[in-house]
Amino acid sequence: MNQGHILDSFKRISGLVQHTPISFSPSLSKLNDDPVYLKLEHLQTTGSFKLRGATNAVISLNDEHKARGVVGVSTGNHGRGLAYAAKQAGVRCIVCMSSLVPLNKVEGIKAHGAEVRIVGNSQDDAQVEVERLVEEDGMTMLPPFDHPDIIAGQGTLGIEMLEQFPEVETVLVPLSGGGLISGIALAIKSKKPEVKVIGISMSQGAAMIESQKAGFPVQVEEVPSLADSLGGGIGMENCYTFKMVQKLVDELIMVEEEEIERAVHHAYWKERQVIEGGAAVGIAALLSGRILKPGLCLVLLSGGNIDMRLHKRLIDEPGTTAND
Repeated sequence: MNQGHILDSFKRISGLVQHTPISFSPSLSKLNDDPVYLKLEHLQTTGSFKLRGATNAVISLNDEHKARGVVGVSTGNHGRGLAYAAKQAGVRCIVCMSSLVPLNKVEGIKAHGAEVRIVGNSQDDAQVEVERLVEEDGMTMLPPFDHPDIIAGQGTLGIEMLEQFPEVETVLVPLSGGGLISGIALAIKSKKPEVKVIGISMSQGAAMIESQKAGFPVQVEEVPSLADSLGGGIGMENCYTFKMVQKLVDELIMVEEEEIERAVHHAYWKERQVIEGGAAVGIAALLSGRILKPGLCLVLLSGGNIDMRLHKRLIDEPGTTAND
């Protein structure tokens, strides 16, 4: 795929998703001695960037595939985006999830009219049910990241970022299966190859980072994390995102649970933003000093679908993690 696919997607989904704003962060700018801005994608219609790829993929289907319905596996936000996009298009949708997915994300998907099936204790377990529905019921699988239309849809964020902040020098992007960072990196580097794109994930269960270290896709154990939306594998038969991350992303960083918690706390009290753990990893990397001299920096806040009881605990009791 190329920049043209992302430009076409940008036109295709215009009017169906929000163009989210950016906001200057005085606190992070002071800490880093460089201007830091936040891309507020957690304000997207379904609470995360996933709506972009899901919308692009659903409306790109032919009538036959739409009639059969769509199915996908999700840690929460892809399912929510897919459910919303399918409902808007009048398409049946089933989302398969593992038991590790927080209840608030399950309920959010159901609220958009999709059927949810909880299968096993990992995203790989849930994928087995997806494949059964494709084989036996003829449904169309729309995966959360490793699909050209999904990647291109997420890449529309890169176009927006350059339109809003053309001087940007470093972009911090949450990293899971790689669909988001692959699309953003392709969109940005096609126009400004000198911009540094950094992917950030949690320290345990970071499948893409471990796969890049190995030089090929590997399986990792999924464990509970504040950054639950970044969980799951990248697929042993990964077709697109592994190579795109390998080629386009400049640096990969992992942050600890305590640092993610601190970042959620900071986002609320200093930035007045309610974000989930997976969206806070860019802030976590800056607060922990893992990124030095980023220059003109843009941090993507990718989602805000956090259980509000957990959020209250994190902002009221800094220093305790959700897994204690």
